[in-house]
Amino acid sequence: MAVSVVFLGQNPRLLRALDQISYTILPADSDLRNRRLLFAVAVDSGGPGAAFYTFVRRLRQEPDALRGSTACLVVDGDTELYTKSAAQTLVLAANLAGCRFPGSPLLEATGSLYNQHIQAKNLNLGWEETYFYRLRQLADRLETFRPPKFRRPRVLLLHASDQKRSNTLALGRAVCAHLAPCCDIREMALLNGTVHDCRGCGYHACLHFAQNDTCFYGGAISEEVLPAVRDSDVLLFLCPNYNDALGANLMALINRMTSLVVQQSLGDKYLAAVAVSGYSGGDLVARQLLGAMCLNRGVILPPNFCLFQTAHDPGDAMRAEGIEDRVRVFAEGIRREILMELTMDN
Repeated sequence: MAVSVVFLGQNPRLLRALDQISYTILPADSDLRNRRLLFAVAVDSGGPGAAFYTFVRRLRQEPDALRGSTACLVVDGDTELYTKSAAQTLVLAANLAGCRFPGSPLLEATGSLYNQHIQAKNLNLGWEETYFYRLRQLADRLETFRPPKFRRPRVLLLHASDQKRSNTLALGRAVCAHLAPCCDIREMALLNGTVHDCRGCGYHACLHFAQNDTCFYGGAISEEVLPAVRDSDVLLFLCPNYNDALGANLMALINRMTSLVVQQSLGDKYLAAVAVSGYSGGDLVARQLLGAMCLNRGVILPPNFCLFQTAHDPGDAMRAEGIEDRVRVFAEGIRREILMELTMDN
């Protein structure tokens, strides 16, 4: 299946980069279902342009617009700002419109291209050459990507929630109840006092600790949680909204995953989430999580990866109108994406 480029703005450098690959152009208002899509986004000093926001609005209003499609994106900026926020906005809108994303689907080019300098050093190339080379790699990955399937997927439920009061935990366990007949479920609580945030060791120090299956702090993260992450097929994050952000313990875990990803790719694992807000802002939490785990850590983002709910008082989530059907549909979506279809010959 050939790569199709959807332009959401253009600039000369972005066009030169795309000259490195073979592609067809699809208008943003065309039928984009069941495609291999490369979103090409240009960002200037004012952020993304009108074409970008028109397309995002379309995706938000058409929840089936990208059904069956797989996508990556390249975001080229005039300055050092707005490239990553544009990517997170687009990926969330596309995902909720039915699109999956392979792990590490974003190629980001800031105005100076300084963000290419580490890769450029490793490749012994100039910064712009490195950008173009990485775009060729991204297009190749997009064209050949096949979502992994599992006979009996291993689901790791990760949370830092109160066992008795948490709306988020109640929803997460309800999702797992639907998955249990076909999946192995493991629940891990990231308790206060057992989680230290990443201290920011240099790459070689981190690699040294990782090769010994630990990190600078050791403790529960290194001894229990990271091995569980490594052995799982689906990471189900339970994300109560703390000041429009992920909770500190979940972010500490994500930061500590550096010692895992320097050793191995997480590109054969899926990300799923439950985001519960007391008042509003679940989309902000989802953007932060997909940015950290899919765009940065390289975990696959399946279609409609996040179940959203607004609930403040204990028990409100499971009393919400239609919640049982929404939980069932969410779990069924996970099953469809990850479960290997067994035939008589299997």
